Amino acid sequence: MNPPGTGAVPAVLPGGILSAAIAFAGAGKSRTTGSATRDNSRPALIAVAHGSRDPRSAATMHAVVEQIAAARPDLDVRLAFLDLNAPSVDQVVDAVAAEGHSHAVVVPLLLGSAFHARVDLPGMLAATRSRHPRLHLTQADVLGADPRLISALRDRVLEQLSGRGRIGIAVAAVGSSSSAANVRTGEVARMLTGLTGWDTEICFATTEPNLPEAVSTLRARGAEQVIVAPWFLALGLLTDRLAAAVPGIVHATALGAHPHVAEVVLDRYFAAAAQTLSLSA
Repeated sequence: MNPPGTGAVPAVLPGGILSAAIAFAGAGKSRTTGSATRDNSRPALIAVAHGSRDPRSAATMHAVVEQIAAARPDLDVRLAFLDLNAPSVDQVVDAVAAEGHSHAVVVPLLLGSAFHARVDLPGMLAATRSRHPRLHLTQADVLGADPRLISALRDRVLEQLSGRGRIGIAVAAVGSSSSAANVRTGEVARMLTGLTGWDTEICFATTEPNLPEAVSTLRARGAEQVIVAPWFLALGLLTDRLAAAVPGIVHATALGAHPHVAEVVLDRYFAAAAQTLSLSA
């Protein structure tokens, strides 16, 4: 499996846990028809998105979860939001418990392990456990700078490429008050360079270095075509802010419902489920 982000459950599994994950992933098939059937004895997958006032964000998260559900119709796949959109985490956990699940894996649809993943979501899950003591909740790792997501970012840039001039890519992320977190996010730009050979610079929507600085740096190094690569799952208010920061610059779209996003979400789900099975064995 690919390296995980920084979070609660490792996505690179030791041999015994990896075997459990493979066995778990192959379970739940109908023995009479050969087709996949949903099995409530298996953990539900609750994908938790950040939430936004921008309707494009929620629509994108719905598309991602629909893609996951289509890929694994044997799983009960649900979408919840931390804030600003419905259904809430509480509402979805209540529904999963009411429908007879004894276990759910909660996968944060987050690219970094910041406050939402480390504090907000664990606090919400702790509160729901008091209401549903028979429902076991496992929080999976964040999506992180998984190599598959770097490939998805490359694909989004390729959709916008034109001409044959020297390319400069401004990888634009949200940004954090933590300088250490921003350094970790900078690895995304370095990984994209390693994958493509493109000249890249990291920049942030909410802190320094900002997009104009990244564009100036890339042009000073000889970039003839600069493209902004948003390290965002969905378009929204912050990507609009980036688009207004340097008029005339081409922006790739967000990662969105790229097939690799669904793959990574499922990887985090099965890693967390297998870890739980190993610990309870």
